[in-house]
Amino acid sequence: MELHDVWFVLIAVLWTGYFFLEGFDFGIGVLTKLLARNRKERRVLINTIGPVWDGNEVWLLSAGGATFAAFPEWYATLFSGFYLPLLIILVCLIVRGVAFEYRAKRPEERWQRNWEHAIFWTSLLPAVLWGVAFGNIVRGVKIDAEMEYVGNVADLLNPYAILGGLVTLTLFTFHGAVFAALKTVGDIRMRARKQAFGLGLLTAVLAAGFLGWTQADSGDGASLGTLVVAVMALAGAVVAIRAGREGWSFALSGLTIVAAVAMLFLTLFPNVMPSSLNPAWSLTVTNASSTPYTLKIMTWCAGIATPVVLLYQGWTYWVFRKRIGTHHIADAH
Repeated sequence: MELHDVWFVLIAVLWTGYFFLEGFDFGIGVLTKLLARNRKERRVLINTIGPVWDGNEVWLLSAGGATFAAFPEWYATLFSGFYLPLLIILVCLIVRGVAFEYRAKRPEERWQRNWEHAIFWTSLLPAVLWGVAFGNIVRGVKIDAEMEYVGNVADLLNPYAILGGLVTLTLFTFHGAVFAALKTVGDIRMRARKQAFGLGLLTAVLAAGFLGWTQADSGDGASLGTLVVAVMALAGAVVAIRAGREGWSFALSGLTIVAAVAMLFLTLFPNVMPSSLNPAWSLTVTNASSTPYTLKIMTWCAGIATPVVLLYQGWTYWVFRKRIGTHHIADAH
């Protein structure tokens, strides 16, 4: 296996980790309006991800940085062609981080309510836009012979990509509802279970359509195998949350995300951005990659740094593993 193939796999792993971890982050943000009944319950939901949300976003920085260094042509075409949706995502992530930190800085109801609105919208929009973006990457966009995107924003809003956006929104929200049930106690835990079950059924319908469409359009035997895993894992997650087995449900909803992202990257390879104008103009792991020497240096650096990061993040989740409830929130908050 060539180094550019290795880095394609590593980038796929980074995006998978990001969607697995940030997925329930986004879901919790959306659930602050759908699940929480009052300010105290919203505080409980926010506290479930309070110690980890910023660490989860490191996976996005790593995926973007790895793409820039390993596949500069891919990075340049992607960020120039998808400039507006990626800018919206970036602004949302900035505002979202500020909202988490600033919400409780002042006691006024209006101040806290406005930041809670910000958390909801800056969680919902990226959850949709990431699905739209990856739907377009897999489907193919207007790339010319000079490796430049020549379409417009309207071209990105096609039925396949929009369906992908709806799938990521419902899947992340389901993932977040399962996480909320896993991390809380009391009435909010029971309602999270119930809401997760309904979200799981909706996700199953949308995901079956999107993944089936992907398989029919550009799939092969390997992608079919991951599709089956994704479908079975999602079904198992729904059954498990119905039975009150939050741990199993969370593991299976995470496996659903892993299998679904793996399927998208399997249908993409060896392309990194297919051209809908002419297949010969597609960006591939070969024509979009850096030099072998650059990839070699990157591989050594990644081999040293990655285990340290994984150990630290795993330790963080272990330290903050206990459940919380409304009785842990002081009335003054």
